[in-house]
Amino acid sequence: MRTFRALVAFESDDGSFVRRIMERNIDDLPGHDTLIRVRYSSLNYKDALSASGNRGITKQYPHTPGIDAAGLIVESPEFPEGEEVIVAGHDLGMNIPGGFGEYVRVPSSWVLKRPEGLSLEQCMVYGTAGFTAGLSVSKLEACGVRPESGEILVTGATGGVGLLALVLLVKIGYRVVASSGKKEAFEFLNSMGAWDVIPRDSLPSGKPLLKGRWAGVIDTVGGEILVNALKSTQYGGAVTCCGMVASSEFCTSIFPFILRGIGLHGIDAAQCAMDLRKEIWEKLSGKWKPDNLERLHVLCTLEDLDGKIESMLSGKSTGRVVVSHQAPP
Repeated sequence: MRTFRALVAFESDDGSFVRRIMERNIDDLPGHDTLIRVRYSSLNYKDALSASGNRGITKQYPHTPGIDAAGLIVESPEFPEGEEVIVAGHDLGMNIPGGFGEYVRVPSSWVLKRPEGLSLEQCMVYGTAGFTAGLSVSKLEACGVRPESGEILVTGATGGVGLLALVLLVKIGYRVVASSGKKEAFEFLNSMGAWDVIPRDSLPSGKPLLKGRWAGVIDTVGGEILVNALKSTQYGGAVTCCGMVASSEFCTSIFPFILRGIGLHGIDAAQCAMDLRKEIWEKLSGKWKPDNLERLHVLCTLEDLDGKIESMLSGKSTGRVVVSHQAPP
């Protein structure tokens, strides 16, 4: 078969962006050296932006989003035919047709053999969100933040990165306080192992420096929430930053940095070196793998995906959405 199905976002005559499931030809994919038959993908916030015409993410349309893909090798100079592999990050789904299509063609240097201990579906429960969470946890560890150091704040805890950061930290033994604007999800977050759950608007603000509470913070939303987290981090603590759902900008004083020695660390999953990728995926599939991984996602088809995208853009989604290209039983 030389044709396949894909969700395609394109600009209509009135300037609005629409999405349709279309037949594409494998020969129209970019001329990279590795062709993968995609079995699963996942929905990330970056995908939702790309699917709605955000040119800061995707420069040219029509386009197939999907920054994650898990499937089988069809053609490759580096991997045998039928090898189960994953691709997450790089330029997949941003400016190269992504995992919302049944086939992708990428450079072999982007491809990682499926980690032992994870199925292809489980790999996409993690996806870029889980990998980003893993990078964030690894950064806290590298900064000397240990389970005995004190409470860890995770903001945006019902989102993909936040929820996965929560369960990874709990698995390792940290005491996690989850912050969310969705009060209806508090019971769920407690069931996922959160030591405490606090409303997003309860984080203190106003003063340039607040009472130090957090030994570390994994912030997934940015904006004023990140500012307040910085102000209330303990001496020598570490804060990671990977999201901008609240805002891509923030304004704060230098007091948390020069009076408490706090470190603010940006997390980039897209261009991460392959050696570090392998290290993080090994932990995600091994000693960090949570017992409740199956509870963190819902499966959907291409036909369901448009509604899932709208739900994510409107802030109504919780947890992970895994996209299945396999025929239903």
